[in-house]
Formats: sequence, C-alpha cells, structure tokens
Amino acid sequence: MLIIPAIDLKDGHCVRLKQGVMENATVFSQDPGAMARHWLEQGARRLHLVDLNGAFAGKPKNEPAILDIVEALGDEIPTQLGGGIRDLETIERYLDDGITYIIIGTAAVKTPGFLHDACNAFPGHIMVGLDAKDGKVAVNGWSKVTGHDVVDLAKKFEDYGVEAIIYTDIGRDGMLTGVNVQATMELARALTIPVIASGGVSSLDDVKALCEIESEGIAGAITGRAIYEGALNFKSAQALADELSTKNRPRDITYF
Repeated sequence: MLIIPAIDLKDGHCVRLKQGVMENATVFSQDPGAMARHWLEQGARRLHLVDLNGAFAGKPKNEPAILDIVEALGDEIPTQLGGGIRDLETIERYLDDGITYIIIGTAAVKTPGFLHDACNAFPGHIMVGLDAKDGKVAVNGWSKVTGHDVVDLAKKFEDYGVEAIIYTDIGRDGMLTGVNVQATMELARALTIPVIASGGVSSLDDVKALCEIESEGIAGAITGRAIYEGALNFKSAQALADELSTKNRPRDITYF
C-alpha cells in the first residue's frame, strides 16, 4: 500500500486546510518544487496534488506551481492532480505537462457526461475524488452536501472506466482524528477498482488499520497535515505499509 504525501496549493504556496475551509489554511512551504523534491528524497513513490484555488474557482489557478513540481520531480515518480478541472482541454494540457493522473471531483458529480468523455479520451489517466460526509457526497470544495450515496456513485463511475476512487471523509480531513476505516472498507468492498483513502490519516495506527483491510482493495493512503506537523513520520509509515502489505496482499485488483 502506498503512503502518498499531499501537496495542497493555495496562492502558489503549499498549505493544509482544516475540513476544507480556505480561511483555515496553514502555510508549510512557499516553494512547491522544493517540497516535492523533499518527499521524493524521503522515499515517496507518488504525490497527490490539489489546486485549492482551482477547486473553488472551477478552473486552474496554481498551474505555475504545478509546473514547478513536475519539473522538480522529472520522471521519477507519478503525480495525481485535482482541483478545478472541468474540461477536456485542461486534462490534455496537464497530461502533456507531465501529470500522470487527473482527479475529477465536483464535475464528475454534476456533469457525469464530462467524466465519461474524459475516461474515453484519456483511458488509464482518470481518477474520481469522492468527498463524503455521513455517506453522502459533497461538492464545490465541500461547501455543499448532496443527496448522492457515495457507494452508488462510485459504482457508476467504475463502469465509466475510472482508474481509482479517492475517498475522503470530510469530517476528518486535516483534523488529525484518524481515518474512517469502516466507511473506506465498505466502499472498497463494493468496487473492483482500487480505493485510495484520504482524510484523517495521522498515525501509524491508521496505516496499520488500512493495511489490515488492504485485501478489500485499498491501494494507498493520502496524508497531509500529519506529515507536515510531525504527528506521522512518512518514512516509518511507508516502511510499515511495506511490511504489512506482504502479509495482506489484495484480492484480484490491478494496483498502481
């Protein structure tokens, strides 16, 4: 199971939010490229990038910082990017820039036809980010909770051909309160594509708990605030995941 450092971008800086509130941003670095290299040197095998301004604006807002990250990494590890991606031209541009996977969130829920077109146009490169509270999907930078059931939507998007579902419990994200293992497991069990856990991954206990259900289809865990504030040591987390993954190899799922 991959432990995936998150780099959230706001106004060109690396930040972390609490429960998705832009006013609750803590700046961790003003050099996104250097931060990306740091996690690469720490042994990261993938990075999770989010254009926070873009997520709220509905269009890319931190492209220069994203390009700095891609340049800093070269071709050494894959990247996955979400936030404000609403059209095929933006997807194509980011893929041409060197991003590996594109994450579609709000647009997947509001305009599923766009997601379907994206999967057809860029097979193997499209993921969906589903953010949920009490089992219901949230959109628009978490500002609105819909009536859509997260499992039902995920199964629909699986049929479209998405590579993976990134599942975030928005009640826990950035709060260092632990991952919602039960909800993540229930979602993974309902799908045949991988699930990446996000929101609240803050300790080795969380890593262990997710590794114990890896066989249900958990491919990775995104962590942000915990590794920046020192609550979770990234190297130790990935080492533990590697150790436990040899004991809990997953069912028949294509992993990254």
